[in-house]
Amino acid sequence: MFDLKEFISRVPVVGSIARRIYYATYTFPGSESYWEQRYSSGGHSGAGSYGKFAEFKAEVLNDFVRENDVGSIIEYGCGDGNQLKLAAYPKYLGFDVSATAIDMSRRLFADDPTKQFRLMSDYAGDTADLTLSLDVIYHLVEDAVFEAYMRRLFESATRFVIVYSSNTDDAVDSGATHVRHRQFTRWVDANITGWSLMRHVPNAFPYAGDHRKGSFADFFIYQRKD
Repeated sequence: MFDLKEFISRVPVVGSIARRIYYATYTFPGSESYWEQRYSSGGHSGAGSYGKFAEFKAEVLNDFVRENDVGSIIEYGCGDGNQLKLAAYPKYLGFDVSATAIDMSRRLFADDPTKQFRLMSDYAGDTADLTLSLDVIYHLVEDAVFEAYMRRLFESATRFVIVYSSNTDDAVDSGATHVRHRQFTRWVDANITGWSLMRHVPNAFPYAGDHRKGSFADFFIYQRKD
């Protein structure tokens, strides 16, 4: 499928004029609708869930799960399931706003009884040792969506929360209407009690202007206070 936005980003000659025209005529449908449209039209979870980025994330997460004897994991924003192929989790429940993404993940792991998938609207008070947010927070454009997501992320974790995201209010990638960067750690400090940031793991492939070569996301690992 031809992707106009991807073409604009790849062809330097097109430059800023074409980008301005594209975004001036594009109406963002909202976070939930955007991701359902993206998956249902053949799109995937993005560069961060493939290749070297997926391998880096899996190494950090698998080591953490093993070293801390984590028995259960909930992920909010499981996407197409490609990142999960590299995971070594004893028990996993993945949520997403896209019905198409949930169907993709269910088919991908149909023979794996340790993994389940549900729509976010079907959340029923589930909890886990560890909750995950991987490449999601900077896609939560609406304030109300962001705040509800963050509260559920922490309220449903019994021991740990791991966030993989940018952590700045600066418009690192201002051309993308489905991206809004936030200094989420400041929000956590102001709104979430009983948790402390135990570790910050910088990205092995830091962003330097090309999202296919580097990521603006780092790991932020929170632990519930005793």
